[in-house]
Amino acid sequence: MARIFITGSADGLGKAAAQTLLTDGHEVVVHVRNEQRLTAVQDLVTQGAVVLVADLAVLEQTRDLARQVNSLGPMDAVIHNAGVYSEPSVLPVNVVAPYVLTALISRPKRLVYLSSGMHKGGQPNLDDMDWSGQRVTGTYSDSKLFVTTLAAAIARRWPDVFSNSVDPGWVPTKMGGPNAPDDLRLGHLTQEWLATSDAAEARTTDGYWHHQRRVARHPAADDLKFQAQLLDALARATGVSLP
Repeated sequence: MARIFITGSADGLGKAAAQTLLTDGHEVVVHVRNEQRLTAVQDLVTQGAVVLVADLAVLEQTRDLARQVNSLGPMDAVIHNAGVYSEPSVLPVNVVAPYVLTALISRPKRLVYLSSGMHKGGQPNLDDMDWSGQRVTGTYSDSKLFVTTLAAAIARRWPDVFSNSVDPGWVPTKMGGPNAPDDLRLGHLTQEWLATSDAAEARTTDGYWHHQRRVARHPAADDLKFQAQLLDALARATGVSLP
């Protein structure tokens, strides 16, 4: 059985993935934004999950979350699930936090980053991005292009780690809305599969997945120059260098 850390586990796809993985017998570490959200994961804690608290919109709290995770011992997989749609915290939560946690958490065997089909509308332009969230700069689509590019960059730099990004589809979560047309179960199945499965396809890297199928991603995610620019921008903005 694997030990898996999932960010943004209070509701939606993160909580659904945590529930399934616990049911399957895995050891799960969940995360909520603040202490008021602890009640949202009490059912998971009752089933054996460990819960950590940090606001991913705040850089120092994100750094501290990495320290909390490392204090528990090595993880087999990390699912970077947390995400927001509204400004101004889109870049800090959707991009900066996955980068900082990737850099500071002891390297797991598998990394899974939540992207979106909307990443294809993102612009591969890092000019004037405010990574702190003090100003409204990048869009949600931009943020998902950036995190998809981050996943690809990690796959290239860390060949001993399976690093993949996932389009969960438009599913009926709080973010997706009640009328979203896609299957909620399929929305979190691929993340669980990539984090734990011994299937040959799941034990691969540098993929962009939708419902357990590799699909095409924005060409910018494969651009080595853009990957390097993104990593450099994030390192400068956070003071955290990727090992």
